[in-house]
Amino acid sequence: MFIATLIAAGRLGDDDLARAIDVAGGGEARWIDEGDAADLLLGPIEDWRDLRDRLEAALPGVDVIVQKVEDREKRLFVADMDSTMIGQECIDELADFAGKKAEISAVTERAMQGEMDFAEALHARVAELNGLGVGAIERCRTERVTHNEGARTLVQTMRARGAATLLVTGGFHDFADPLAAELGFEEVRANYLESIHGHLTGRVTGAIVDSSAKRQALIARRDEKGISPGAVLAVGDGANDGPMIEEAGLGVSYRGKPKLEAMADARLRHNDLTALLWAQGIPKAEWVSGPAPESTAGAGAPHRPSLPRHA
Repeated sequence: MFIATLIAAGRLGDDDLARAIDVAGGGEARWIDEGDAADLLLGPIEDWRDLRDRLEAALPGVDVIVQKVEDREKRLFVADMDSTMIGQECIDELADFAGKKAEISAVTERAMQGEMDFAEALHARVAELNGLGVGAIERCRTERVTHNEGARTLVQTMRARGAATLLVTGGFHDFADPLAAELGFEEVRANYLESIHGHLTGRVTGAIVDSSAKRQALIARRDEKGISPGAVLAVGDGANDGPMIEEAGLGVSYRGKPKLEAMADARLRHNDLTALLWAQGIPKAEWVSGPAPESTAGAGAPHRPSLPRHA
């Protein structure tokens, strides 16, 4: 059995539901939150992706998520950071403090479009930060980085309902650790910027968190918790999120690049991140939006490996 969730916060009407039933060739419509989100209960479907595409075409401005009824409410949430949980690409904003935003942003875009190997792009961009004072990192984080709408409510609500949460990013712990503490993620996977004498060296240390590492982090957390593959929700925006998105029971592209949209189960193009709560059948009355739950991801000054002073 399948269910199609139609989401258009403040804009969904009875006419939209009737049109969806017509496109699907039948089904029973039920409101999750009237005017915001509704479910279309369906029978077996031969090609659910085709139905999703036809519903999206018939309902402009409506996000459509088609999935099996089983494992609808997820027990593990895995999210990318840059341009997903936050509205920026941190390395691009940090590059602005070095006067190199335009050239680094161009490399970032190629990597996110899948036109350039991620590790190669990461090393090339970080090299341009050589000599930048580490104080610019905190300034960048506090002055430039903003949560995407709905991010905190999404994470907190899933935590409150017992789901495990993992922030996994090709970005850096300097940004990811404080963000995880603010939003309520339990665990972080990210890269480390190297510094010496208070300045970045233009290098990263340790294994690179690339597309393969993101997928492996999801699998490791899923298996550690004994969670079935179908009960995993993952969201990202770039081509490097692809393997992680494909591994999840429900893989979502959030304002994603074309290569990611092509492989994702669902595409959030119109609504904020709270749409992923409606996708799980959770009404607004059950959302949590208070202080972030205690996080084991680490807060305060992040760990940044440095070279020995007399190296």
